[in-house]
Formats: sequence, structure tokens, C-alpha cells
Amino acid sequence: MTNNSALPLAPHTIADVERDTGLGKDTLRVWERRYGFPQPQRDALGERRYTDDDLTRLRHIRRLIDAGHRPGQIVPLSLERLLALSSSNTQPDARQMQPGESSGGSVDVHPWLDLLRRQDAAGLRQALVRMINERGLARSLIEGVAPMNVLVGQSWLEGRLAVHEEHLYTEVVQGTLRHAMVALQPPARPPRVLMTTLPGEQHGLGLLMAECFMVLEGCHTVPLGVQTPIPDLVNAVAAAQADVVALSFTAAQNPRDVRAALDQLREMLPPGVEIWVGGSCPALYKPVRGRPGAASGGRGYWPLGRLQDIPLAVSRWRAEAGQPA
Repeated sequence: MTNNSALPLAPHTIADVERDTGLGKDTLRVWERRYGFPQPQRDALGERRYTDDDLTRLRHIRRLIDAGHRPGQIVPLSLERLLALSSSNTQPDARQMQPGESSGGSVDVHPWLDLLRRQDAAGLRQALVRMINERGLARSLIEGVAPMNVLVGQSWLEGRLAVHEEHLYTEVVQGTLRHAMVALQPPARPPRVLMTTLPGEQHGLGLLMAECFMVLEGCHTVPLGVQTPIPDLVNAVAAAQADVVALSFTAAQNPRDVRAALDQLREMLPPGVEIWVGGSCPALYKPVRGRPGAASGGRGYWPLGRLQDIPLAVSRWRAEAGQPA
């Protein structure tokens, strides 16, 4: 790392980088040790400081990770190589709880981006509500919100959308989806699904989209927000008498850490409580031989790669539990 007093002090703190890129502070420190990037300066108090070039490179790394690339393959790359990789058509598929696939009936979401750039939160909210009223909540998520998520992410990466505009989008979508779920008010019945992310995973929009699908299936959902420590999660399962724990992981999470956390959670939960996982972390979808949980591919948890997998998972659970379909 750089500590040269002759250099002008880099403008971004580690907290700034975390807010802008969504990459956690611990992740940045690990990459610094393991891959040699980023190499921040230090200020007079020894705090890390990052340059504009560091921030740009980290943005591209984050987007490539979300597309399914492993950190070890791309973090050491130069910005030029990252840009070439971003424009390539040979990126691996990223399976996500919020699907990147779109149907022929997808909404034209580009006008929404214009509303976002004008800070027109009310206009964006009205557009979302109108779509939900016309298409229903499930189709709106797949045909409108998911494509908009991709467009917002790409616009942010290319510098055409500011961080505060991305945050505004997330707040408007989350508020609209929560209101839509309340308006549905279906009679809740088993399974009782406790929903959260583990520490280090601060992204909750995909989890909220999954909750919408579970509410549509009549599930009783218990949302805990994001970054719930495993001991607290285990206590919450007991207090809520949950049947299922649903978790979301982005590809920025270290696969080894994800598997270790899921193993720990599996051991601490009662055997009858299922773990459902989704997100873009590739480790979630690889079968593991010789381990407990044969019914879920040897993992000890059930991977749900798309929103459309949720109704199937609910139907399976109810059939196995002897509940009405």
C-alpha cells in the first residue's frame, strides 16, 4: 500500500468505496492481502484512501462478479482487461434469485431511467404501480423489475448513474413492492419462511423480490432484513417456529465462506427446518458429494436459481409435509 507524502491524498475512504460499489470493507481488505489490489494510500491516521481509478476498477470488478466471474480470476486484472472482459459475449451465466432472463413481454424500462435521472421518485413509483396493476406482481417482477435492475447496474458501472440515484431506485422499488404485498393480503399458511442475509451480504432487493413470490404462494413470511448473525438467526427460527430459512448471496461473497456458513447454519438448525438459498454466488448450485442433505443434491440446502423456482419449492414442501397444495 502507498504511504508517500509527496502524493496528493486520494479522495475516497473505505466507507465511500463500500457505499459506491457494495463491496464490504472486509472483502476489500482480503483482496488487498490476497491479490495485491486495491493498494490504498494511508492518511495521517493510518486510514485507507482510494483513488478515482481504484473506484472505477472496483466498479467493473463488482459487475463482473455479479455476472458470475470468480474474484481470483478478475481482481488482479488491469482496467483495460476488465473492460475487454465486460464487452465480451463469453461471460459465464449467473444464476440469480432475481432472474436476468426476460420474456417477450418485457417492459420498456428506459423511460424509468429518465425518471431516475430527474430524481422523480413519485413518477417512478407511479410507473411501477401502473405496471403491477396491469400485469400482476409476479409478471411485473420478471418482466419489469429484473430488467430494470440490470439497466440500473450497467448505467452505474458506465458512470451514467450516480450512487445516490441507484440508492433512490432501490428505495422506491422496495417501498412499492412492500405496499403491493400488503395490498394482496392472502391468507398465510405453511410453510413459515424466515428471510434474511448473513453478515457481509448487505443487498436485500433480490430477497424482497423472492418474498413477493412466497407471499403470492400464500406463505407466512418473516423478513429480518439483511446481515443477521447466525446465532441470532437460529434464535429467530425458534422464536418464529419457522419451517424454512431463505437466504440470498451475491457473487461478491467468497464461495468457501458461503459454504462454511451454510454448513454451520445447517448444524445449528433443527433437521426439519429447510434452508433455501438463491443469488448469483456460483457455489450455491454445485452438488457436493458425500455430504448430508442428499435430497437437496448433497448440499444440506435447496438452491433456487430463479424466482420461478419458488412456487415449485413451496409445492414440494407442502406435499412432503402433508399440507394442501
